Amino acid sequence: MTVYVALLGGINVGGRSLKMDVLRATATACGFEDVSTFIQSGNVLFRSSGGTNAVTQQLHDAILDASGIDTSIAMRTAAQLRAVIGTNPLTDRTDDPTKLSVTFLFAGVKPTMNALSPQDYAPDEVVVVGHEAYLYTPNGMGKSTLVPKVTKRLGLSGTTRNWRSTNKLADLADVMR
Repeated sequence: MTVYVALLGGINVGGRSLKMDVLRATATACGFEDVSTFIQSGNVLFRSSGGTNAVTQQLHDAILDASGIDTSIAMRTAAQLRAVIGTNPLTDRTDDPTKLSVTFLFAGVKPTMNALSPQDYAPDEVVVVGHEAYLYTPNGMGKSTLVPKVTKRLGLSGTTRNWRSTNKLADLADVMR
């Protein structure tokens, strides 16, 4: 069985409310095992013998049926999430995890990194590696010049987690392996 971490986009923001007990019940009803959630932003961990695409579609459809919420999901295995931690090219910028975050790109997203020049959003930085966009925002996400541009001009459609949450999710997934 594979340990999966499902990162739901746009949950519990902008009026799209989904209680975590409903999310756990929905994932359990899909036949997933050892279902748990982490914080209120749409993170669910579970085990399944299904493949990534099938599991993603199954969870998406179940959430839509249970809540009416049509959310995109970035699905990662425990091993993939651990690799995300080890791959971050921006960890040398700071010891403060509140200045780092990761946008987990949704399936099929093709970033266009040439749409912005680094000086367009300095001192913020973004580096795309694989299916993740790593963000360094030294003045915080709320004051970032980069974050508003990410989805509009870079084509980075995904869901963002701060570095502390990303590490905690990886730790929780490792325990399940």
